[in-house]
Amino acid sequence: MTNEAKPVLIIGAGVAGGIVAEVLSKSQNSDFKPVGFVDDDVKIQGQILHGLPVLGTREHIFTLVNRHDIKEIIIAIPSASGQVVSEIVEICHKSKARLKILPGFYDLITGRIKTKSIRDIEVDDLLGRDPVSLDVEQIAGYLTNQEVLVTGAGGSIGSELSRQVAKFSPEKLILLGRGENSIYEIELELRENFPNLELKSEIGDVKDQARMKQIFGKYRPKVVFHAAAHKHVPFMERCPGEAMKNNIMGTKNIAESAYRSGTSIFVLISTDKAVNPTSFMGATKRVAEMVIQSMNIRGGTRFVAVRFGNVLGSRGSVIPLFKRQIARGGPLTITHPDMVRYFMTTVEAAQLVIQTGAQARGGEIFILDMGQPVKILDLAKKLIKLSGFDPETEIPIRFTGIRPGEKLVERLEGDGEGIIPTRHKRIFAVPESSQDFSLLEDVLNTMESENFLFLEHQVITLLQKVLPGFKNNLT
Repeated sequence: MTNEAKPVLIIGAGVAGGIVAEVLSKSQNSDFKPVGFVDDDVKIQGQILHGLPVLGTREHIFTLVNRHDIKEIIIAIPSASGQVVSEIVEICHKSKARLKILPGFYDLITGRIKTKSIRDIEVDDLLGRDPVSLDVEQIAGYLTNQEVLVTGAGGSIGSELSRQVAKFSPEKLILLGRGENSIYEIELELRENFPNLELKSEIGDVKDQARMKQIFGKYRPKVVFHAAAHKHVPFMERCPGEAMKNNIMGTKNIAESAYRSGTSIFVLISTDKAVNPTSFMGATKRVAEMVIQSMNIRGGTRFVAVRFGNVLGSRGSVIPLFKRQIARGGPLTITHPDMVRYFMTTVEAAQLVIQTGAQARGGEIFILDMGQPVKILDLAKKLIKLSGFDPETEIPIRFTGIRPGEKLVERLEGDGEGIIPTRHKRIFAVPESSQDFSLLEDVLNTMESENFLFLEHQVITLLQKVLPGFKNNLT
C-alpha cells in the first residue's frame, strides 16, 4: 500500500465487500486504504468484519466521509438492482468522495478481482435489470463447430456479437467490415483472447454485390449475423440515397449471397425506428426487414430479424456525446425535455440476438424486452451527477428542438403486429405472416435500374410504394 493511498469507504459488508477489503489491504501497490464498511443490516453495526469496522448505514455516508476524510467510495454489492445503486449514488453525490463500483458476479466467482478491476460507476449500472440468462446448450447447438460470419464486425454491435460468438467455439469466425481499422482492432482483441479460434477477416462493402458473392462463395458460412448498416438518423435525413443503398441493397446482397451459399440461419439486426418509421433510416430498415422476410419464402435458409432500441455507449449514441460535453463544461444538449428512449447495453443486446438465432424458425421479427423507457433528461442528469457535478448549476442543460425524422417516443411493435412470447422471457416475436411481396420486388428492381439516381424525391416516392404514408409532408 502506498503512502499516498486514499481513504476508502466500502458499501456492503458481505462476501463481495470482504473480498474488496482483503484485496485492498494486501495489495502493495494499491491506491486505496480501506477505512470501514457501510451496510444497512442493523445487526452488524459496530462489528469488526473482514478486519474492518462496520461504521454505519447508508444514511451515515455523508457524515462518515467528512469524519474519515474519505476520498473514494466503492459499491461492493454485485446483486444490487439499478434502483438501489441509483439511491446510493444520490446519497454519495452529496459528499465530495468519488464513486467506484465492483465488477459483477462473474468476476467474483472466477476470482479475477484486482484493484484495477474496481472501476468508475457508469450509467448502465443504473438500468436496474436482471442479467441476461442464456440457454447455453441451445446456443451451442447452432454455433459450436459452425462457420459464422458477422457483417459490420468492427461496429459496436458487430464487435460484441463477435466476442460472444467466439465463446461458443465456432469452427471458423469470419469478420466482415468496410473499415480496415475497426476490423483490425476486433481481430487483434479476439486473437489475444481466443488463441485457438480460427479467425478470418475480410474487408468489403455490403453494397458491392460481386465482393459479397466472392466472400460467401469462399467461406459458405452456416450462420450469418448482419449488423452492417447506416444507423444515424440525422445523417440519413441528409443522405437518404445512402441509407437506401446500404440498408436495403446491402441487405439484399448479403441475404442473396447467404441463400446461394447454403447458410442455415440469417439474423438481421434491426431497430425500433423501423416501426411506423418517420425517418429515412427507420424506413430503410423496415424495408430491409421485408427483404429478409421475402427471402425466407424461398426455403432452405431461415431468415429472421431482431429489433431493439438504443445501445448504451455505442458509437454515435447519446452517452459518449454527453461525456464529451461534460468534459468541456457543458452545456448538455437535448432535443426535447419529454424525449424518451429504450436502452440496453451492448452485451445484453448481443447475447439476446444470439439467443434469437437459436429460436429462429424463419420469417419472424424478434423483439427484445428493453425494460422501461428512459427519459433522456433524467439520463443526462444522472450522468452529470456521476461525473461529480450538479445539473444546471455547474453543468447546464440546453434544449435544441426535435431533429428531422425523430420521434418523442419509439415503439418496438408496429400497428397490427401481433406480439407473441417465446421460450425466453426477454424475447418476443412477430410471427411470419403471408404477405404479397410483389411491390417490394418492383421497388428493388427500380433501385437496380440505371435510371434510378437515388435523389431524395425518388427515394421518397419509392419508399412510399411499400410504406404508404411515409414522409407524406415532403411529397
